[in-house]
Amino acid sequence: MDWCHYRFRSRWDLDAPPAAVFAVLANGDAYPRWWRQVREVRRIDERSGAARFRSLVPYDLRLIVSEARQDPADGVLEIGFAGDLEGWARWTVLPEGTGTRALFEQEVVARKPLLRRLALIGRPVFRANHTLMMRAGLRGLRAHLAARTAGPAGAPPGPAAGPSGGNAV
Repeated sequence: MDWCHYRFRSRWDLDAPPAAVFAVLANGDAYPRWWRQVREVRRIDERSGAARFRSLVPYDLRLIVSEARQDPADGVLEIGFAGDLEGWARWTVLPEGTGTRALFEQEVVARKPLLRRLALIGRPVFRANHTLMMRAGLRGLRAHLAARTAGPAGAPPGPAAGPSGGNAV
């Protein structure tokens, strides 16, 4: 077993239309506004960016994130990672009842030297750290979607913005 190899899967059930969820998830530049563990996103070009993540464990992960697939018709957003983690992540956004189910899948290999050195004893902590990050992301996305739907005080809800393109983190 490669102790530096990780697979993650999370399911987010959201009370928002799939198009609205897809639009927010497709806008990687805005992740720091609603997901506090996404500390920084800086666009490199139309299909890639640099990102910095930090959750409960006191270390930063720095990644180059590259768009691999953005398919609104199938509800799929996929990115590749290089840097402290190497691999891929995918969102699959599907209608579920009156809302949306967003399935997050990720497969990565830790390349950051500290993570590699601590792989055996740190693995349970790293996995718990990821779980906490995903829970916070779900809470942040729910609040962000609710605020978008509510709009300014007294204003009727407006249509959700379409995908902004590129750099889905």
